[in-house]
Amino acid sequence: MFLKKISLKNFRNYDVLDFEFKKNKTLFTGKNAQGKTNLLEAVYYLSSLDSNRIKKDIELVKFNSDFSSISAVVDKDNVEIDLDILINPPKNKILKVNGIKKNKHKDFIRVLSVVNFAASDLMLLRGEPNDRRKWLDLAICQIYPQYLDKLSKYNKIRLQKANYLNNFNIKDDMLDVFNSQLAIASSNIVYLRMKFIEEIKKIALDKHKNISRNEEINIKYESDIIKEIIPLSDMTEIFSNALNENKQKEIMRQTCLIGPHRDDICFEINNLDARRYASQGQQRTLVLALKLSELDIISDKTGDNPVLLLDDVLAELDDIRQNYLLNSIKPDVQTIITSVDTLFFDEKFLYDVDIININGGKIVK
Repeated sequence: MFLKKISLKNFRNYDVLDFEFKKNKTLFTGKNAQGKTNLLEAVYYLSSLDSNRIKKDIELVKFNSDFSSISAVVDKDNVEIDLDILINPPKNKILKVNGIKKNKHKDFIRVLSVVNFAASDLMLLRGEPNDRRKWLDLAICQIYPQYLDKLSKYNKIRLQKANYLNNFNIKDDMLDVFNSQLAIASSNIVYLRMKFIEEIKKIALDKHKNISRNEEINIKYESDIIKEIIPLSDMTEIFSNALNENKQKEIMRQTCLIGPHRDDICFEINNLDARRYASQGQQRTLVLALKLSELDIISDKTGDNPVLLLDDVLAELDDIRQNYLLNSIKPDVQTIITSVDTLFFDEKFLYDVDIININGGKIVK
């Protein structure tokens, strides 16, 4: 997989940008707040229709503009694929693949796979449970695009139920309908989340040992309802029972108390909760191992290397972790990097890198 070209219009601080990627490794340099991260965000958005920086699409539209657009050409299995996104709030975004409109997000995001590693990701363990769930969900979508539909369906039912719980006249039979649908939707999500955690853990264990000098890590999915991977039908039954048992409590509190929207991911280092007891260096090592494992698992499951985005992350790593990261990047993995300058890179790495300077949302030749 190779991202050949990207075009932006009214995106963040870019009026117009047309850029062709010529080498497997591209380094965008420039001072802070010039648009380096915005460019990587556009690439990430092409792969996930989401951003790790904002909650509403309107924030992507350049100030005083009515719309924003992102276009790209992706080489996949020696076939060029055109991707187009038109963001025009408050209307729904328009998605096209090879000029054909796509109504389902999964038909768009399956084209370009991306692993994004930003400085903010290094705080993944210290963030909120929602941050960790979002990382997990977006990683799964890269492998199973249909997971996005399952997630969307669950959130839709949950919000409908939450609105219903705010009524004064709640009927048991109507609540049973919501709970029956939620039991199925919840089990579908938790099953895939647990399966992904088990798979990425196997890869991350070895990578973490290589960086940390044999510290043992463990990654566990935390759910109040499901404790281990079991058959999907059994999960559905357990969720159904839990929802029925907590029916009156949910009515009293007027909120949904059961479901994957309340789950978390637990990271352990030497049997201690890394979210609480790990040093900053230990946490960064674990996240580095996670991101490199994510790269491997997507490549293994899809048969194609995802594009690796490194957003100013080297400045936050020490020499040992910097070298491990750069040496772990396979030659055939397209890597797009942002940095203030080239000081963090040795001459050997920079030998075949396309170095581009960005200033005020413009490419400086």
